[in-house]
Amino acid sequence: MEVIEEIEYEGLGNASLGVSMMAGALAGITEHAVMFPVDSIKTRMQVFATTPEALYTGIGNAFTRISSTEGMRALWRGVSSVIMGAGPAHAVHFGTYELVKELAGGNVNGASHQWIATSFAGAAATIASDALMNPFDVIKQRMQVHRSEFRSAFTCARTVYANEGLSAFYISYPTTLMMTVPFTAVQFTVYEQLKKVLNPVGTYSPTTHMVAGGMAGAFAGAVTNPLDVAKTILQTRGTSDDPEIRRVRGLVDAFRIIWKRDGVKGFGRGLTPRVLTFMPSNALCWLSYEFFKAAIRDD
Repeated sequence: MEVIEEIEYEGLGNASLGVSMMAGALAGITEHAVMFPVDSIKTRMQVFATTPEALYTGIGNAFTRISSTEGMRALWRGVSSVIMGAGPAHAVHFGTYELVKELAGGNVNGASHQWIATSFAGAAATIASDALMNPFDVIKQRMQVHRSEFRSAFTCARTVYANEGLSAFYISYPTTLMMTVPFTAVQFTVYEQLKKVLNPVGTYSPTTHMVAGGMAGAFAGAVTNPLDVAKTILQTRGTSDDPEIRRVRGLVDAFRIIWKRDGVKGFGRGLTPRVLTFMPSNALCWLSYEFFKAAIRDD
């Protein structure tokens, strides 16, 4: 009986598009909600603060100061935007990934181009999902920054649109793609390869999904951190009191400011919380995705 169950799980590699999208949506919401406080700290560490109260020496220092001066709720500010956007965006992400991987021959066992198909599928999934998620990410970061005036995602969206127009929600989209396309391609490729190494038999293994997912997320997150710093500057420029930052128009401007003010180390701002966010969140995401995919298919 155990052998039959294992074979049935392996058959989920070709699960329907609807199953993949539903599993992806549930996994995305779970991932972002659980790790949100660490993501909030990462955003604050990446912003060039103009007040001493918003300067943090590390994750522990940030957590202590934010929770003691603003309350624990401040670490969760903006989570509603993520939950609203993460479900649909991750549904599109995983649905596109499975569809493109199948069309590109990535599900063919032993195919020499399997890793290429996986990377291509991951990149295509990111382009589609980021187009949907980018506005929600802008709202999230506007709510996460120090002394944010926003307490509601809808109020934030209306204010940003009224003051800065629709372009404010997509000014970081090119930078986001430059970051997340390689991030996702690396993540999916490392995940698939590690999964084969850690579990060559191909049986259902939650531990394998967690370890492979966590390692893949940490590596991809570290590699793309410089672009994430630039993205944060672009997405929070409207909340800054610094005239130079408010005039930022794209990736080149953001990189120029980072280099001018902080040198090489500026591109590593928020690296530790970013890695600490992606390692457990990706482990949880892949574990949830594989679990929900199996559970939905079984139903």
